[in-house]
Amino acid sequence: MAQLPHPVPDPCQPGQESVWSFPRPSIAQPVRNHLKIIFDGRVLAETSAGIRTIETSHPPTYYFPPTDVDLTCLRESSSTSFCEWKGQARYFDVVSHGKTSRNAAWSYPRPTPDFEAIRDYIAFYPQHMDQCLVDGEIVIPQAGQFYGGWITSTLAGPFKGTPGTERW
Repeated sequence: MAQLPHPVPDPCQPGQESVWSFPRPSIAQPVRNHLKIIFDGRVLAETSAGIRTIETSHPPTYYFPPTDVDLTCLRESSSTSFCEWKGQARYFDVVSHGKTSRNAAWSYPRPTPDFEAIRDYIAFYPQHMDQCLVDGEIVIPQAGQFYGGWITSTLAGPFKGTPGTERW
């Protein structure tokens, strides 16, 4: 697959931040945005005490405190992955009234020290949910099967995830 040339950051409009100003390696930041997830027509998670992880070229991934997630809808799967900064993740299937979205959520039960803030918090792939919202705005999922970023109008790209952007 051909690699795209190094991207030129899109200009920021008023009220936007550029994903190209995000740090590498990634970091975790508490946020007070109102975050909400709808799955199978019901509220699966809702919080104003989330944490976002940000990294150069990626839209934020939002992590929910487990107390703000309907845990009855999560079934731990056998899938795992490893992040060079956060450590080993475990995955969950999201299940509601017979509807199942496999490996649609994940958490870090033993994150690295720099990511202790997200211990046991739960992140969701927006492409596997009915809707994910930030302050009432419906998010656009980050492209690609591996990425869990949430794109809103407050972000300027371009965003990693489309074919050819793997080495950005």
